[in-house]
Amino acid sequence: QLRLVESGGGLVQPGGSLKLSCTLSGAPLEHYNVAWFRQAPGKGREGISCIEFNSLAYYEDPVKGRFTITRDDAYNAAYLQMTNLRREDTGFYYCAVATLTCARISDYVDPQFGTWGQGTQVTVSS
Repeated sequence: QLRLVESGGGLVQPGGSLKLSCTLSGAPLEHYNVAWFRQAPGKGREGISCIEFNSLAYYEDPVKGRFTITRDDAYNAAYLQMTNLRREDTGFYYCAVATLTCARISDYVDPQFGTWGQGTQVTVSS
């Protein structure tokens, strides 16, 4: 059974940085593509970044140039380095794995395709 655990969230001031981790157990991460989603208060869940098994990475406009997604299959982990954080980055951050390509990131929310972690809270505030 696949299990994902996110960590690394917390409270940070605007302009600060955080690095989120996502660790998979139950299968080798190398078989999956990994996406990061976030859900701001009162809003729906949005995909923000995705990395494929060959380390090709994709970013949505709100985080492009500020966030970096990476993976280390030797540790069965993926990461989201977040820099120059803004108040609007506040939210609950989730990682998900799927065999679907990153072009189908919106389908990761379907439980028949994606496996999700429980999430980690990121709060950007002074």
